[in-house]
Amino acid sequence: MPVAAPAILDALGALSDPTRCRVLLVLERTELTVGELADVLQLPQSTVSRHLKVLADTGWVGSRRDGTSRFYSLDTAAWRSGEAGEPGALETIWGLTRDQVAARPGAAQDQRRLTSVLARRASRSQTFFASSAGNWDRLREELFGGDFVLRGLLGLADDRWVAGDLGCGTGIVSDALAPFVARVIAVDASDEMLAAARERLDSADNVELRRGTLEALPIESCALDAAVMMLVLHHVSDPSVALAEAARVLKPGGRLVLVDMLPHEHEEYRQQMGHVWLGFGPDKIARLLEGAGFEGVRVHQLPAAPSARGPALFAATGRTSS
Repeated sequence: MPVAAPAILDALGALSDPTRCRVLLVLERTELTVGELADVLQLPQSTVSRHLKVLADTGWVGSRRDGTSRFYSLDTAAWRSGEAGEPGALETIWGLTRDQVAARPGAAQDQRRLTSVLARRASRSQTFFASSAGNWDRLREELFGGDFVLRGLLGLADDRWVAGDLGCGTGIVSDALAPFVARVIAVDASDEMLAAARERLDSADNVELRRGTLEALPIESCALDAAVMMLVLHHVSDPSVALAEAARVLKPGGRLVLVDMLPHEHEEYRQQMGHVWLGFGPDKIARLLEGAGFEGVRVHQLPAAPSARGPALFAATGRTSS
């Protein structure tokens, strides 16, 4: 019965062809597609594919798929694990071989053509952005939606934080915060809103829902690292009391983010939605925050969404004294 050759002999045999050694030398610098390798080596794609199959079968190269393209690179993880023989054997063999291959005149030409291929790859990307700059925002929104930027920025939150969602409503803010912080305490005075939030947050095991008002938060003092009040302050009879409560439950140096409406004339909101205040001017909200003990207060008008029909909004921030 014939005896199979050891894997290391197959790997050595793969290097008997100078072209395959050139392939490895090029892939040592970066991963490439078959077409890019063909341009660098000035060989037909079918020839390159044949050599890549031998190198892949003997453990020299690996590949990954990216959309419709497949990129090839040195399979150094397999080299170290010993999938093609003793661990580290292929690294040793290639270290001895590459010096011989790199000294050949054709190797320098391959490297120059590789530089050109990589430059073309970068140029295609630059050409796309140059031609798409005017439509990029629209294109990006069509591809990915409109809120991924702000949701992604929540990753700036500290993963050790306890955050408060004060006036949580149906839990949309808690749902966005939960993946990025240690814990969220969500408070609302409405049983119906809390029920909706509980359903939304069913899979979030780090969110605690509590029933209570903004004027008497069911949270111990200095418990929160950060807090959010999203479109709720206009429902509060005395905003100064609610902001003082927010300051109480925040740790020293804790930050409050407050989003609400700028002054408007939609008187019907009082009857339709129970609004107590028809918005807040920047100066008024700054005075309220500072009166509640917040420092570094900033108020910024938010850009209106094209489809929005409601009043303009602002975002205000402040921190408690350290």
